[in-house]
Amino acid sequence: AEFLTGEMLKKEMEEIGLSGVTKDEITVDGWEFRKAVLYVLDENGKKREIRLGAYQTNCVTDGAEEYPLVYVGKGTELDYKDIDAKNKLVLVDINQRDEWWINFPVYQAKLKGAGGFIAVQAGGYGEVAENALNAQDIAGPDDAPAFSISRADAEFIKKCMAGGRECTVLFDAYTKVVPGAYTYNIVGEIPGENPDRMILLSGHYDSYFSGFQDDNTAVSMLIEIGRMLIKSKYKPHNTIVLCAMAAEEWGVINSKYDWSTGACEEVFTVHPEWKGKVIADLNFELPAFAHGNKDYVRSTYEYRNFFRRILKEYPGNLHEAYPDGVGTKAPIQTWSDDFSVAISGIPSTVNEFAGGKFMESHYHSQYDSDEFYDERVYLFHHKLYTYILLRLDGMSVAPIDFTTLCDELLHRFDRDICDDRAAADELVQAVTDLKLEALRVNEVVEGRNCPERAFTGADDGYSYDGEAGEKHGVRARDNDDMRIESELLKAFALAQDTLVTLNWQDDVLFPYETAMNDVVFLGKAIDALSSEKDTDKPLARIKNALNWIYRIDNNQYAFKFEKAVYEYFTGYVLNQPRERLKWGYGRIIHHENLFDVVRSLIDKLKAMDENVDVSHELSVLTQARVRQQDYLVLDVRNTTQYVKEITQIIHNCLY
Repeated sequence: AEFLTGEMLKKEMEEIGLSGVTKDEITVDGWEFRKAVLYVLDENGKKREIRLGAYQTNCVTDGAEEYPLVYVGKGTELDYKDIDAKNKLVLVDINQRDEWWINFPVYQAKLKGAGGFIAVQAGGYGEVAENALNAQDIAGPDDAPAFSISRADAEFIKKCMAGGRECTVLFDAYTKVVPGAYTYNIVGEIPGENPDRMILLSGHYDSYFSGFQDDNTAVSMLIEIGRMLIKSKYKPHNTIVLCAMAAEEWGVINSKYDWSTGACEEVFTVHPEWKGKVIADLNFELPAFAHGNKDYVRSTYEYRNFFRRILKEYPGNLHEAYPDGVGTKAPIQTWSDDFSVAISGIPSTVNEFAGGKFMESHYHSQYDSDEFYDERVYLFHHKLYTYILLRLDGMSVAPIDFTTLCDELLHRFDRDICDDRAAADELVQAVTDLKLEALRVNEVVEGRNCPERAFTGADDGYSYDGEAGEKHGVRARDNDDMRIESELLKAFALAQDTLVTLNWQDDVLFPYETAMNDVVFLGKAIDALSSEKDTDKPLARIKNALNWIYRIDNNQYAFKFEKAVYEYFTGYVLNQPRERLKWGYGRIIHHENLFDVVRSLIDKLKAMDENVDVSHELSVLTQARVRQQDYLVLDVRNTTQYVKEITQIIHNCLY
């Protein structure tokens, strides 16, 4: 299906007149899902057919095979107490948004010997209807079969189990993972006067179910923008590249970072030379649905000020589809392809899509259909992002601005937490120096971009004029423009390489934040356990300490899943090679394994002994805090050095 879609998009790009349309072959892991069906006898002995969704795992039955099916609650270690799941299908309630990702209970089921795992969304996703099926990336091994079921069908099965937790079903499935497969990113161009300077438009064409919003509307939008530019005979100053990305939803076996594979391969493997040539990526996700009363342009820090200015200048109506208008957000997040593009050295942006109710209701379900198409929103995004594209195309120097990065580096750093005051002060001074240098560079860039307008100022911001560049006096780029832009892009790439890390929840952090946060949380846990207040009972202190430990790295999973599960999903992040971890490789740092402390404190809490001794746990936590404090000082010093290197690079812009 993905191959045929790519063929169709290639033909479409050729028909609208794009140049150099290619299929960029990339290596990914493939997945073929044909069917997953349960046959269940109701209380009257009538057979009911239940169709399931599936995850990227292996399970091929020999026709309809008989299986015992057992309900195991949320699928945690404790839920299996007194339950034999060996060679049985297990039915599990999950809430991936608010509790844990599906890979944890699936692997727990594998360790219990289960023959397969069937998940029902008990909240968080697929909330639109009781018969909604939901699909997500598995982020786990392919030899732990996993499927999804609607809430309505799950309730029917639970009723069939009346008086017990088990029933017998017939199960017929074919789902197969194919290592080392191929797919294609479909790329076309509108050639510009400067063939080696490019602006990228992107959106992914793989999807779950019909994927109308996620992400068909985005691909149609980028193609339509290209078609209208060609139809209007607009002559771009830069080559405009349109890329329909494959393998965004999934593309690599047994990796925490198993999505955005197509984009990652495109910018790191197929076109590494885009780094330094592409001045911006406008990525589109779910653009035909309002995800709230206010819209946002989300970008890397270095483009946020540019978008703030663009929104002030926009000649159209920013309230046309959103009552509260449009704002900006930064940084970009890991949920979409623009993160992979950004860390390759290309400044990126995306229309904000992840904050609305749609993600909890329709997203990745069969209800993501044209029934929920909002044409006002779709056309608004057409106009706004075409305007942004034309403004970028008319600029002599990419508007890369490091002042927002500096503000965030200082805002998110608490110097009082760092034991090495001299190192903390040096970081603050280095960031302050970078901001001053950035302000000087911004003034130069602004001056060189002053006559940049290469579009007609139509009221709707959507009209083009092939001769607009001449009319507005856009000058040819000179050597200084190219030199300044080259240094800015070099500095941007260095910032992405050195200042972008992730936590275990896939949030984007600065390098010092992981250790800084852990120092705080460990300190709170230590204070709780060592409290000598008369009002603090020992068991209450343990509870308080556990609440803080829960927030440290991935230790929340130590509370619900056995050690083998915890260690498996820790090790597959810290010990796998780059080709399996893709865009997430090396971006989680300073992991603190507190599994044994968590379990020890939980056992002591259950014992209900007010004279409990927690000296061992205190010692372990204290050593961990010293370790994280050392990491913090190291990260502060390293960040200072990186900031100084970035400062020197952009200083070169002026000389």
